[in-house]
Amino acid sequence: MVSEATITIAKMLETLPEQLEDKVVEHLREYIEDLRDEAQWTESFSRTQNSLVAAATQAREDISDGKAIALTIEQL
Repeated sequence: MVSEATITIAKMLETLPEQLEDKVVEHLREYIEDLRDEAQWTESFSRTQNSLVAAATQAREDISDGKAIALTIEQL
């Protein structure tokens, strides 16, 4: 099923000369790929967020217990 947004974009593209149409389609491809990539990162981060919070909490505890020291930028 084709959405209204898709129909609108198709109609807009039809009003352009072919050369410009090709340019717009290429930009849309890149933009859609960027959106997909961003969505994938968001999904991946949301799945690992609890683990990252737990690791940060453990690191803070280790530092406060003297089991580890915080690194400074100069140490890197």
